[in-house]
Amino acid sequence: QNMAAVLPETKAPDWNLSPGDLATKMINDAHQYIDHKMEQSKVDRSKFWHRNLTSASAYESSVEPNRKSFMKCLGIEDKSKPPANYDVGLPDKNPQPSMEKIAINGDPEIIAETSTYRVYQVRWPVLNRVWGEGLLIQPKSKPLANIIALPDADQTPEQLLGLSPGIPATSQFARHLAENGYQVLIPVLISRSTLQSGTPTEQSYREWIYRQAFHMGRHIIGYEIEKVSAAIDWFKQSAFKDLKIGVAGYCEGGLIAFYSAAVDKRIDAVLVSGYFTSRQNVWDEPIYRNVFGLLREFGDAEIASMIAPRPLIIEYSSIPEELEKSTAKPSGLDEFTYTGYKGSLRTPAFKDVQDEFDRIDQLIRKGFQTKFLISGEQNKPIAFGSEKAIEKFTNLLGHKTTTSSPKEMPVDNRKSFNAEDRQIRQVKELEDHVQWLLRVSDMERNNFFLYKVLPGIKDRVWSTKSYHPYYSPDHFIEEAKKYRKIFNEEILGKFEDSLLPPNPRTRKVYDKERWTGYEVALDVYPNFFAAGILLIPKDLKQDERRPVVVCQVGRHGLPQDAIEGNTSYNDIATKLADQGFIVYCPYVLYRGEDRYRWLDRKANTVGKTLFSFIISQHEQTLRWLGSLPFVDKKRIAFYGKSYGGETAMRVPSVLEGYCLSICSGDFGDWTRKVVDAHFYNSFMNTIEWEMPYFNMGST
Repeated sequence: QNMAAVLPETKAPDWNLSPGDLATKMINDAHQYIDHKMEQSKVDRSKFWHRNLTSASAYESSVEPNRKSFMKCLGIEDKSKPPANYDVGLPDKNPQPSMEKIAINGDPEIIAETSTYRVYQVRWPVLNRVWGEGLLIQPKSKPLANIIALPDADQTPEQLLGLSPGIPATSQFARHLAENGYQVLIPVLISRSTLQSGTPTEQSYREWIYRQAFHMGRHIIGYEIEKVSAAIDWFKQSAFKDLKIGVAGYCEGGLIAFYSAAVDKRIDAVLVSGYFTSRQNVWDEPIYRNVFGLLREFGDAEIASMIAPRPLIIEYSSIPEELEKSTAKPSGLDEFTYTGYKGSLRTPAFKDVQDEFDRIDQLIRKGFQTKFLISGEQNKPIAFGSEKAIEKFTNLLGHKTTTSSPKEMPVDNRKSFNAEDRQIRQVKELEDHVQWLLRVSDMERNNFFLYKVLPGIKDRVWSTKSYHPYYSPDHFIEEAKKYRKIFNEEILGKFEDSLLPPNPRTRKVYDKERWTGYEVALDVYPNFFAAGILLIPKDLKQDERRPVVVCQVGRHGLPQDAIEGNTSYNDIATKLADQGFIVYCPYVLYRGEDRYRWLDRKANTVGKTLFSFIISQHEQTLRWLGSLPFVDKKRIAFYGKSYGGETAMRVPSVLEGYCLSICSGDFGDWTRKVVDAHFYNSFMNTIEWEMPYFNMGST
């Protein structure tokens, strides 16, 4: 048959683009679509909140569901539930609060001392196999309050106390608090030091933990909040358990202080320096700050509202100058290639901070929460740990503090201490914790899924019998529906928008002996479309309906790669079309190297992923293919290789329109492939930083 230049009941496309340009347009439009979703989140998130401002207790109860949701986003362990025990022998349980003073290799227990306080190197249990470490400063008289002081990730507790150089004396707020009679704990944060320095796979320590933890439903931020909460557990059973508790932090420590106060209601006052602002561009901050679904329910104002009615101080200070330089932004997203660049840190404009601060009063009644925004002259950034901020902070704890020049500085008496050894120890503990989650993840997934859809299978015992009864598939089929929904909505993320009419545009691009090929474009959502190439056999008879094979290529691929001359795909689409199959080869989003990774990163902010786009495209494609008069819609199959093979696993598990699926070059122990820090071929050791999907490894 001589096929027309445009398929019947379609129209010509409104562009004349090369294949590569059409693929680029598709991903550019996807970026515009998700940009709108992120902006819309500021309005949409109100539906998640039901604040009751009639009293402090009523308010606390009304925001408790949001607090639980926030903790889930951060992967914070619910300690009200007993931990799963997969150990053989030793029981796995939540550790009891304690604070151990450490003396290593003959170093003294008291590592520094002045006339008013003593300093100890300490550690405290947090989770199974995880300890917090840092410095504990105890006054020689009864303390006024208990305070946790959190430095930036690249600062040490010793610097914040003035035991070692690196922080100006005026910003050593831990020392100022200790000099005024407070018991102060300074935890170590995981730093931004680099692994695999100078290679395409370069990562910071924070990203190293983030990547593996994220896939297991945990988070570097959540781990550090749990270290703060475990320290509070100790405060609450110590000799000074009735004293008020304050938490103060700068930059990354400001983030941990802020989030900790939102999570832990035992914190009586919080000082956040160098962190608070609008989070609408959180996707462009360092990747270790990527919290799945954050903007869907939470901006900084919403997080502040979970601290209310407890008091909050925001100190508008600059981030460290070296961070501004080290994360300088390239001129365009298309330049993100093998640079290891995954987000930037910049001091926000004061107006952005002020606007977000003012938004708190739009969420809760003015005066319901005592709060202060402190800045320098003419609203310039102020040096962190300023006298003004510390004075307000301690006033809220019921005391007055001065930050005059010290009469005596503490001196570190240790000879064998090495801060980098301690840092690596802290990183290794978190790595080991995640790797244990990986080790038992198949059992965790069985408990989550398999034993629910096939309950009898859990009770099987090993035997030498040559025959065992079969299970009816009926219960599995019915029960699996809810898990398909969970996978689609909670792990991959499902767009709530309704599909547009497909509005098909086609143009003939191949005219071969046995088949004709058409480039196809279909509307999916406003400003977002699907596209591909449809190969139609020429020997189709009138009223005949034939099966379709959807052939999807891998990373960087184009539909043409499966049709003509690419040895990696062996012309699979051409061979199938020559045999008489209808074949459809989609244009894919995972092109442009880091361009599509940033699409996934943006989508994460509103609880979506790269596959939220891909599944929507396939859903529209299936509808349109099924409507064609020559297609047998009950026999549409999927064949994908590499990233297309990953798609062949995920899309047909959600959409029932595919009658079978073939995964080539991708199937395996996916959780190990993504998380395993000791497997040379793991994504932990590649540039693919978009591969972790939040909590997929545990579900």
